Amino acid sequence: MATNSLRDQLKEILPEILPPNAAEPIKGTELIRLVKFSLKQESSLKQEYSDATLRYHFSIMCCDPSSPIAKVEQGQGYYLRRVAAGFSAGAAATTMAQAKLGLLFESTPELVDRALARTLKFRAIYERDMDLVGRFPFIFESSFAPGAPYENLWKCPDAAVLDWGSGEVAEGGIALSPRLLELKRAMGVPPFTMASVKLKVSVSSDSYREDFFQALSHARWGHSGELAIATPLLDEQLAEELRRLGAEYGLGIQVYNLDAEELDELPPGHLIQQMKPREFEAVLGRMKRQVLSSARPRALEWRLIEQARTGNVEFQELFSWVQRCLEDGKAYRRQDFAALAEGEVEGAWEAAEGV
Repeated sequence: MATNSLRDQLKEILPEILPPNAAEPIKGTELIRLVKFSLKQESSLKQEYSDATLRYHFSIMCCDPSSPIAKVEQGQGYYLRRVAAGFSAGAAATTMAQAKLGLLFESTPELVDRALARTLKFRAIYERDMDLVGRFPFIFESSFAPGAPYENLWKCPDAAVLDWGSGEVAEGGIALSPRLLELKRAMGVPPFTMASVKLKVSVSSDSYREDFFQALSHARWGHSGELAIATPLLDEQLAEELRRLGAEYGLGIQVYNLDAEELDELPPGHLIQQMKPREFEAVLGRMKRQVLSSARPRALEWRLIEQARTGNVEFQELFSWVQRCLEDGKAYRRQDFAALAEGEVEGAWEAAEGV
Protein backbone atom coordinates (compact mmCIF):
# COMPACT_ATOMS: atom_id res chain seq x y z
CA MET A 1 0.00 0.00 0.00
CA ALA A 2 2.03 2.96 -1.28
CA THR A 3 -0.55 5.71 -0.88
CA ASN A 4 -0.08 8.80 1.27
CA SER A 5 -3.53 9.86 2.38
CA LEU A 6 -5.97 8.02 4.60
CA ARG A 7 -8.65 8.46 1.93
CA ASP A 8 -6.51 6.59 -0.62
CA GLN A 9 -5.74 3.84 1.87
CA LEU A 10 -9.43 3.38 2.62
CA LYS A 11 -10.27 3.16 -1.08
CA GLU A 12 -7.88 0.21 -1.31
CA ILE A 13 -8.88 -1.75 1.77
CA LEU A 14 -12.64 -1.11 2.05
CA PRO A 15 -13.62 -3.26 -0.97
CA GLU A 16 -12.00 -6.21 0.82
CA ILE A 17 -13.97 -5.60 4.02
CA LEU A 18 -17.40 -4.26 3.08
CA PRO A 19 -20.25 -6.72 2.44
CA PRO A 20 -21.61 -6.51 -1.13
CA ASN A 21 -25.23 -6.87 -0.03
CA ALA A 22 -26.94 -3.73 1.33
CA ALA A 23 -29.38 -5.99 3.18
CA GLU A 24 -26.49 -7.34 5.28
CA PRO A 25 -24.50 -4.20 6.22
CA ILE A 26 -21.57 -4.05 8.60
CA LYS A 27 -21.94 -1.91 11.71
CA GLY A 28 -19.72 1.13 12.18
CA THR A 29 -17.91 -0.19 15.26
CA GLU A 30 -17.05 -3.48 13.56
CA LEU A 31 -15.93 -1.71 10.38
CA ILE A 32 -13.62 0.55 12.39
CA ARG A 33 -12.10 -2.48 14.12
CA LEU A 34 -11.40 -4.24 10.83
CA VAL A 35 -10.05 -1.10 9.16
CA LYS A 36 -7.68 -0.42 12.05
CA PHE A 37 -6.45 -4.01 11.86
CA SER A 38 -5.82 -3.68 8.11
CA LEU A 39 -4.01 -0.38 8.52
CA LYS A 40 -1.70 -1.83 11.15
CA GLN A 41 -0.61 -4.54 8.70
CA GLU A 42 1.07 -1.85 6.62
CA SER A 43 4.44 -1.45 8.30
CA SER A 44 5.15 1.89 6.59
CA LEU A 45 2.27 3.59 8.40
CA LYS A 46 3.27 5.59 11.45
CA GLN A 47 -0.05 7.33 12.10
CA GLU A 48 -2.74 5.74 14.24
CA TYR A 49 -6.18 7.10 13.42
CA SER A 50 -8.89 7.61 16.02
CA ASP A 51 -12.41 6.20 15.76
CA ALA A 52 -13.73 9.74 15.20
CA THR A 53 -11.33 10.30 12.28
CA LEU A 54 -12.36 7.05 10.61
CA ARG A 55 -16.07 7.76 11.12
CA TYR A 56 -15.55 11.20 9.58
CA HIS A 57 -13.90 9.69 6.49
CA PHE A 58 -16.62 7.04 6.17
CA SER A 59 -19.25 9.81 6.27
CA ILE A 60 -17.51 11.92 3.62
CA MET A 61 -16.80 8.96 1.34
CA CYS A 62 -20.43 7.82 1.53
CA CYS A 63 -21.38 11.09 -0.20
CA ASP A 64 -18.97 10.39 -3.07
CA PRO A 65 -20.64 8.20 -5.72
CA SER A 66 -17.24 7.00 -6.95
CA SER A 67 -16.09 5.72 -3.54
CA PRO A 68 -16.42 2.03 -2.52
CA ILE A 69 -18.43 2.69 0.66
CA ALA A 70 -22.15 3.38 0.96
CA LYS A 71 -24.44 3.72 3.95
CA VAL A 72 -27.81 2.04 4.30
CA GLU A 73 -30.74 4.44 3.96
CA GLN A 74 -32.67 3.02 6.90
CA GLY A 75 -30.95 1.83 10.06
CA GLN A 76 -27.20 1.72 10.67
CA GLY A 77 -24.43 0.13 8.69
CA TYR A 78 -22.24 0.21 5.59
CA TYR A 79 -21.90 -1.90 2.45
CA LEU A 80 -19.88 -2.04 -0.77
CA ARG A 81 -21.09 0.43 -3.36
CA ARG A 82 -21.50 -0.74 -6.94
CA VAL A 83 -20.12 2.05 -9.12
CA ALA A 84 -22.00 2.34 -12.40
CA ALA A 85 -19.98 1.51 -15.49
CA GLY A 86 -18.59 4.57 -17.23
CA PHE A 87 -19.19 6.82 -14.22
CA SER A 88 -16.59 9.50 -13.67
CA ALA A 89 -16.79 11.66 -10.58
CA GLY A 90 -13.68 13.61 -11.50
CA ALA A 91 -15.34 16.55 -13.22
CA ALA A 92 -18.11 17.01 -10.66
CA ALA A 93 -15.74 16.59 -7.73
CA THR A 94 -13.18 18.97 -9.16
CA THR A 95 -15.81 21.58 -9.98
CA MET A 96 -17.27 21.50 -6.48
CA ALA A 97 -13.87 21.56 -4.77
CA GLN A 98 -12.48 24.31 -6.97
CA ALA A 99 -15.61 26.43 -6.56
CA LYS A 100 -15.43 26.00 -2.78
CA LEU A 101 -11.75 26.97 -2.76
CA GLY A 102 -12.17 29.90 -5.13
CA LEU A 103 -10.18 28.16 -7.89
CA LEU A 104 -12.96 27.46 -10.35
CA PHE A 105 -10.94 28.56 -13.38
CA GLU A 106 -7.59 27.12 -12.27
CA SER A 107 -7.18 23.43 -12.94
CA THR A 108 -3.61 22.80 -11.75
CA PRO A 109 -3.82 19.87 -9.31
CA GLU A 110 -0.97 21.29 -7.23
CA LEU A 111 -2.88 24.55 -6.68
CA VAL A 112 -6.03 22.73 -5.65
CA ASP A 113 -4.15 20.38 -3.30
CA ARG A 114 -2.29 23.24 -1.63
CA ALA A 115 -5.46 25.30 -1.23
CA LEU A 116 -7.31 22.30 0.20
CA ALA A 117 -4.49 21.57 2.68
CA ARG A 118 -4.54 25.18 3.88
CA THR A 119 -8.32 25.11 4.22
CA LEU A 120 -8.27 21.93 6.32
CA LYS A 121 -5.56 23.37 8.57
CA PHE A 122 -7.45 26.61 9.14
CA ARG A 123 -10.67 24.71 9.81
CA ALA A 124 -8.90 22.59 12.45
CA ILE A 125 -7.38 25.71 14.04
CA TYR A 126 -10.75 27.45 14.12
CA GLU A 127 -12.53 24.45 15.61
CA ARG A 128 -10.00 24.07 18.42
CA ASP A 129 -9.93 27.81 19.03
CA MET A 130 -13.70 27.84 19.52
CA ASP A 131 -13.45 24.94 21.96
CA LEU A 132 -10.83 26.81 23.96
CA VAL A 133 -13.00 29.91 24.39
CA GLY A 134 -16.02 27.87 25.50
CA ARG A 135 -17.99 27.93 22.25
CA PHE A 136 -19.43 24.82 20.59
CA PRO A 137 -18.46 24.43 16.91
CA PHE A 138 -20.23 22.25 14.35
CA ILE A 139 -18.18 21.79 11.17
CA PHE A 140 -20.04 21.12 7.92
CA GLU A 141 -18.45 18.34 5.88
CA SER A 142 -20.66 16.32 3.56
CA SER A 143 -22.53 19.41 2.32
CA PHE A 144 -19.49 20.12 0.13
CA ALA A 145 -18.59 16.56 -0.83
CA PRO A 146 -18.55 15.42 -4.47
CA GLY A 147 -22.11 15.11 -5.73
CA ALA A 148 -23.51 17.66 -3.26
CA PRO A 149 -25.86 20.32 -4.74
CA TYR A 150 -23.99 23.31 -6.11
CA GLU A 151 -26.45 25.58 -4.26
CA ASN A 152 -24.81 24.48 -1.00
CA LEU A 153 -22.04 27.00 -1.69
CA TRP A 154 -24.60 29.71 -0.89
CA LYS A 155 -26.80 27.73 1.49
CA CYS A 156 -24.39 26.02 3.88
CA PRO A 157 -21.75 27.63 6.11
CA ASP A 158 -18.40 26.07 6.87
CA ALA A 159 -19.31 26.00 10.54
CA ALA A 160 -22.08 26.79 12.99
CA VAL A 161 -21.09 27.88 16.49
CA LEU A 162 -23.34 27.50 19.52
CA ASP A 163 -23.09 29.70 22.61
CA TRP A 164 -24.95 28.56 25.73
CA GLY A 165 -24.16 31.54 27.93
CA SER A 166 -23.38 29.91 31.26
CA GLY A 167 -23.41 26.59 33.04
CA GLU A 168 -21.29 24.25 35.14
CA VAL A 169 -18.48 22.39 33.41
CA ALA A 170 -19.28 18.68 33.19
CA GLU A 171 -17.73 15.68 31.48
CA GLY A 172 -18.21 16.05 27.73
CA GLY A 173 -19.79 19.51 27.92
CA ILE A 174 -21.63 21.96 30.17
CA ALA A 175 -24.51 21.20 32.55
CA LEU A 176 -27.31 23.66 31.84
CA SER A 177 -29.32 25.02 34.75
CA PRO A 178 -33.03 24.08 34.34
CA ARG A 179 -34.03 27.13 36.36
CA LEU A 180 -31.96 29.43 34.18
CA LEU A 181 -33.36 27.90 31.00
CA GLU A 182 -36.89 28.34 32.31
CA LEU A 183 -36.15 31.95 33.31
CA LYS A 184 -34.82 32.69 29.83
CA ARG A 185 -37.96 31.24 28.27
CA ALA A 186 -40.18 33.32 30.56
CA MET A 187 -38.29 36.48 29.64
CA GLY A 188 -38.30 35.71 25.93
CA VAL A 189 -34.52 35.27 25.87
CA PRO A 190 -33.18 32.44 23.66
CA PRO A 191 -31.52 29.63 25.67
CA PHE A 192 -28.66 29.64 23.15
CA THR A 193 -27.34 31.67 20.26
CA MET A 194 -26.12 30.21 17.00
CA ALA A 195 -23.70 31.85 14.59
CA SER A 196 -23.18 30.85 10.97
CA VAL A 197 -19.49 31.04 10.00
CA LYS A 198 -17.72 31.13 6.65
CA LEU A 199 -14.01 30.27 6.80
CA LYS A 200 -11.63 31.68 4.20
CA VAL A 201 -7.90 31.20 4.05
CA SER A 202 -7.59 34.47 2.13
CA VAL A 203 -9.67 37.07 0.32
CA SER A 204 -8.68 39.35 -2.54
CA SER A 205 -10.06 42.42 -4.26
CA ASP A 206 -11.46 40.07 -6.93
CA SER A 207 -13.22 37.68 -4.51
CA TYR A 208 -14.15 39.64 -1.39
CA ARG A 209 -17.68 40.55 -2.51
CA GLU A 210 -18.56 36.94 -3.30
CA ASP A 211 -17.00 35.77 -0.02
CA PHE A 212 -18.85 38.44 1.97
CA PHE A 213 -22.26 37.88 0.45
CA GLN A 214 -21.92 34.10 0.65
CA ALA A 215 -21.28 34.52 4.39
CA LEU A 216 -24.30 36.80 4.58
CA SER A 217 -26.45 34.30 2.65
CA HIS A 218 -25.36 31.45 4.95
CA ALA A 219 -26.33 33.47 8.01
CA ARG A 220 -30.01 33.97 7.15
CA TRP A 221 -31.14 31.06 9.35
CA GLY A 222 -28.94 31.85 12.40
CA HIS A 223 -28.82 34.45 15.16
CA SER A 224 -25.78 36.04 13.50
CA GLY A 225 -23.20 35.58 10.76
CA GLU A 226 -19.42 35.67 10.77
CA LEU A 227 -16.59 35.65 8.24
CA ALA A 228 -13.24 34.36 9.56
CA ILE A 229 -10.13 34.97 7.44
CA ALA A 230 -6.82 33.21 8.10
CA THR A 231 -4.22 35.34 6.30
CA PRO A 232 -3.52 39.08 6.65
CA LEU A 233 -5.33 41.72 4.58
CA LEU A 234 -2.33 43.53 3.13
CA ASP A 235 -4.50 45.91 1.08
CA GLU A 236 -5.78 48.58 3.46
CA GLN A 237 -8.45 49.63 0.99
CA LEU A 238 -9.75 46.06 0.89
CA ALA A 239 -9.78 45.89 4.69
CA GLU A 240 -11.68 49.16 4.89
CA GLU A 241 -14.26 47.99 2.34
CA LEU A 242 -14.85 44.77 4.29
CA ARG A 243 -15.14 46.80 7.49
CA ARG A 244 -17.75 49.04 5.87
CA LEU A 245 -19.76 46.11 4.51
CA GLY A 246 -19.64 44.30 7.84
CA ALA A 247 -20.93 47.34 9.71
CA GLU A 248 -23.66 47.97 7.13
CA TYR A 249 -25.02 44.42 7.03
CA GLY A 250 -24.22 43.34 10.60
CA LEU A 251 -21.77 40.58 9.63
CA GLY A 252 -18.93 39.90 12.04
CA ILE A 253 -15.51 39.79 10.35
CA GLN A 254 -12.34 38.57 12.07
CA VAL A 255 -8.83 38.19 10.61
CA TYR A 256 -6.43 35.74 12.25
CA ASN A 257 -3.35 37.23 10.52
CA LEU A 258 -1.54 33.92 10.02
CA ASP A 259 0.81 34.07 7.02
CA ALA A 260 0.21 31.54 4.26
CA GLU A 261 3.81 30.36 4.58
CA GLU A 262 3.31 29.73 8.29
CA LEU A 263 0.12 27.85 7.48
CA ASP A 264 2.05 25.68 5.02
CA GLU A 265 4.61 24.85 7.71
CA LEU A 266 1.96 23.51 10.10
CA PRO A 267 1.11 19.78 10.17
CA PRO A 268 -2.05 18.50 8.43
CA GLY A 269 -5.44 19.41 9.84
CA HIS A 270 -6.10 16.05 11.51
CA LEU A 271 -2.80 16.34 13.39
CA ILE A 272 -3.63 19.89 14.51
CA GLN A 273 -6.78 18.44 16.06
CA GLN A 274 -4.62 15.96 17.98
CA MET A 275 -2.09 18.51 19.28
CA LYS A 276 -1.49 18.77 23.00
CA PRO A 277 -2.74 22.02 24.57
CA ARG A 278 0.73 23.51 24.83
CA GLU A 279 1.48 22.69 21.19
CA PHE A 280 -1.74 24.31 20.04
CA GLU A 281 -1.09 27.39 22.17
CA ALA A 282 2.14 27.82 20.18
CA VAL A 283 0.06 27.84 16.98
CA LEU A 284 -2.29 30.46 18.39
CA GLY A 285 0.74 32.48 19.48
CA ARG A 286 1.61 33.04 15.84
CA MET A 287 -1.65 34.89 15.26
CA LYS A 288 -2.70 38.46 15.88
CA ARG A 289 -6.50 38.60 15.78
CA GLN A 290 -8.05 41.66 14.21
CA VAL A 291 -11.79 42.39 14.42
CA LEU A 292 -13.03 44.39 11.45
CA SER A 293 -16.71 44.37 12.44
CA SER A 294 -18.99 42.85 15.07
CA ALA A 295 -21.94 40.58 14.33
CA ARG A 296 -25.38 42.10 14.81
CA PRO A 297 -27.74 39.57 16.46
CA ARG A 298 -31.28 38.92 15.29
CA ALA A 299 -34.11 36.51 16.02
CA LEU A 300 -34.20 33.06 14.45
CA GLU A 301 -36.57 32.64 11.51
CA TRP A 302 -38.04 29.16 11.76
CA ARG A 303 -39.26 29.25 8.17
CA LEU A 304 -35.65 29.63 7.01
CA ILE A 305 -34.50 26.93 9.42
CA GLU A 306 -37.03 24.47 7.99
CA GLN A 307 -35.89 25.35 4.48
CA ALA A 308 -32.27 24.72 5.47
CA ARG A 309 -33.11 21.37 7.08
CA THR A 310 -35.03 20.07 4.07
CA GLY A 311 -32.87 17.55 2.27
CA ASN A 312 -29.68 18.41 4.19
CA VAL A 313 -28.47 15.79 6.66
CA GLU A 314 -25.98 18.10 8.37
CA PHE A 315 -28.55 20.79 9.14
CA GLN A 316 -30.80 18.05 10.52
CA GLU A 317 -27.97 16.78 12.72
CA LEU A 318 -27.18 20.33 13.86
CA PHE A 319 -30.70 20.97 15.13
CA SER A 320 -31.01 17.46 16.55
CA TRP A 321 -27.87 18.28 18.54
CA VAL A 322 -29.47 21.48 19.87
CA GLN A 323 -32.71 19.69 20.72
CA ARG A 324 -30.90 16.89 22.56
CA CYS A 325 -28.90 19.42 24.61
CA LEU A 326 -32.11 21.17 25.66
CA GLU A 327 -33.89 17.91 26.47
CA ASP A 328 -31.01 16.55 28.57
CA GLY A 329 -30.11 19.89 30.17
CA LYS A 330 -26.52 19.44 29.04
CA ALA A 331 -24.57 21.19 26.30
CA TYR A 332 -22.75 18.28 24.66
CA ARG A 333 -19.67 18.76 22.54
CA ARG A 334 -20.53 17.83 18.97
CA GLN A 335 -18.29 14.73 18.97
CA ASP A 336 -19.84 13.50 22.22
CA PHE A 337 -23.34 13.97 20.84
CA ALA A 338 -22.39 12.14 17.62
CA ALA A 339 -20.99 9.21 19.61
CA LEU A 340 -24.08 9.19 21.85
CA ALA A 341 -26.49 9.28 18.91
CA GLU A 342 -24.65 6.60 16.95
CA GLY A 343 -24.48 4.35 19.98
CA GLU A 344 -28.23 4.63 20.46
CA VAL A 345 -28.95 3.94 16.79
CA GLU A 346 -26.61 0.95 16.74
CA GLY A 347 -28.23 -0.34 19.94
CA ALA A 348 -31.65 -0.06 18.34
CA TRP A 349 -30.36 -1.79 15.21
CA GLU A 350 -28.93 -4.67 17.23
CA ALA A 351 -32.19 -5.02 19.16
CA ALA A 352 -34.16 -5.12 15.91
CA GLU A 353 -31.84 -7.77 14.55
CA GLY A 354 -32.05 -9.78 17.78
CA VAL A 355 -28.33 -9.49 18.48
